[in-house]
Amino acid sequence: MSEGPKVDVVIPCYRYGELLPSSVRSVLAQDGVDVRVLIIDDASGDGSADVARSLAAADARVSVEVHAENRGHIRTFNEGVIDWASAPYTLLISADDELAPGALQRATTLLEDNPGVGFAYGNSQMWEPEDDGRPALRTGRWRPIVYSGHTWLRRRCASATNPVYSPSVVVRTALQQQVGGYDARMLHTSDLEMWLRMSLYADVGFVAGVDQSITRVHEKNMSSAYLESDQGLDDLRMRLLAFDAVLDRGATLLPDVDRLRQRMRRALSRDALMRLDRAADKNIPLGDTADALAEFARTTCSRSIHSPEGRALRRRHNLGPRLAAVVRPPVVAAARRKLRQETRDRVQLHRGV
Repeated sequence: MSEGPKVDVVIPCYRYGELLPSSVRSVLAQDGVDVRVLIIDDASGDGSADVARSLAAADARVSVEVHAENRGHIRTFNEGVIDWASAPYTLLISADDELAPGALQRATTLLEDNPGVGFAYGNSQMWEPEDDGRPALRTGRWRPIVYSGHTWLRRRCASATNPVYSPSVVVRTALQQQVGGYDARMLHTSDLEMWLRMSLYADVGFVAGVDQSITRVHEKNMSSAYLESDQGLDDLRMRLLAFDAVLDRGATLLPDVDRLRQRMRRALSRDALMRLDRAADKNIPLGDTADALAEFARTTCSRSIHSPEGRALRRRHNLGPRLAAVVRPPVVAAARRKLRQETRDRVQLHRGV
């Protein structure tokens, strides 16, 4: 058994039996920590439970819980992180994701050195196995970055995005118990809501300079339906639900909660308008989705019509698509969007926000 900080690792599994061994091995191979693993099979019914049992039989650090009936991911998450976890630190990782070598040692070092930090996260390499070979992970020297919880939350409200890769997140178990389990209303954004909620009560750590995990991208990802259908309208709605819930909770903790809510809503509204603008530039017919995105933007923040995205749509409406394309060529608009996204990606890679 490895010596070092104790980490309880929860691995929910629903029909990921073929991927489960890689995920479990990535956890058991971690150096410098003392890990204990609970695999929770949520009534997969496809042999995944047998795979889990074989992994437990091969290593005493692994135990298995098999549901007779499917309970859904939120209840399964809470069974692990609230009912089972007892070590000082907890990690919740999906059965289709993996940890990078040394990830738990780096995260727990940051947490041990900074008692005020409630959770630590890092970058994750996205992997589409059908298209690419196994990703090369950044290793070597790393540095800890610590953000005041409320400062980190304010940054999140300014962009209304989630920069946290769930398989990289190591949580202080005492904080998890303090804030409670995952919210059943957040079918798509339960992780975002949890990180925001924790930042109300604790500082946030980022492991910079290396990759902490591997996130598999495939058609069975739970997030796919929210991100890919209707130009991601359901993703926008679920992010709004998550932010509003946390800001409601933080009303007595954040003196500027009203301003933060306004900034968050403006960011989400601009995001909806950007999706409309981008689809128009690419001549993608949206049908009823266009009306739904416009309605979301209007009801979320009516003032967003004065944003750059709102002005671009008004210009297109007033001038017509052909003349508007002359005033602002689609290729120029696309280049600007790409540049903004690349800038955000660089900041997230190096600073985690």
